[in-house]
Amino acid sequence: MAVQPGAMPMTTQPGSAQQVQWMPAPQDVVAECPPGLEYLTLIDQILVHQQVELFEVFTSWETCNKYQVKNSLGQQIFHAAEESETCQRQCCGNTRGFTMHLTDNNGQEVMRVTREFKFCAGCCWCANVDCCAMEITVEAPVGQVVGYVRQAQTGWYPNYLILDASRNCVLRVKGPCCICQGACCTCDQEFKVMDKDSINEVGRISKQWSGFVKEMYTKADNFGVSFPMDLDVRMKAVMLGAVFLIDFMYFEEDDNNHNS
Repeated sequence: MAVQPGAMPMTTQPGSAQQVQWMPAPQDVVAECPPGLEYLTLIDQILVHQQVELFEVFTSWETCNKYQVKNSLGQQIFHAAEESETCQRQCCGNTRGFTMHLTDNNGQEVMRVTREFKFCAGCCWCANVDCCAMEITVEAPVGQVVGYVRQAQTGWYPNYLILDASRNCVLRVKGPCCICQGACCTCDQEFKVMDKDSINEVGRISKQWSGFVKEMYTKADNFGVSFPMDLDVRMKAVMLGAVFLIDFMYFEEDDNNHNS
């Protein structure tokens, strides 16, 4: 695992009264690195923590998701905030379209993840058809596509393609055959990241057990992502985008599961 830079003073997260510890900005600028993604060049692991929305817990009103993206020391790298239509959030649940805005410690948007709403999409058996496959587009900076995550056809287990801006396959993500949801599941859910030929494992996306109370009464999930240190920073960003797609597809449960 990479050695992280030293701690920095506590600062206030933009738009929030909550104080967080931010990862120090890299001193050296990496050539051809999209602005704002320099943090990702220094790490081989990130943590994604969804924030608990108390209004949603007590009212069952679906709110926009928010996440903290941190390094292995718990220092925050980005803040992610969902933008989506109210009607889709309440009526379409986890199949809704969304735009995820990722900002740095100055409140500057450095990355954007977008998923279009597709009616009746998400079935793994039909994912070879464009209208049936879930897909996200990753931009960094905003307006410049660096890659895509596309659901791939499979007979049973979750399967995704990590694509570059030209839609060439760079990596594949293979999930478990049986995904356990809710408070009854106390183990981590592992999604293996393989090379494009599905021969060698090069990383993982893990949905981590958050504790009984959090799993039982909230939709706030924790994820861990690992990847090679020398992986193209753009593909690191796309792997981060894959977390949001996986979270929405498999762990953004119905309100009835938490408020029965």
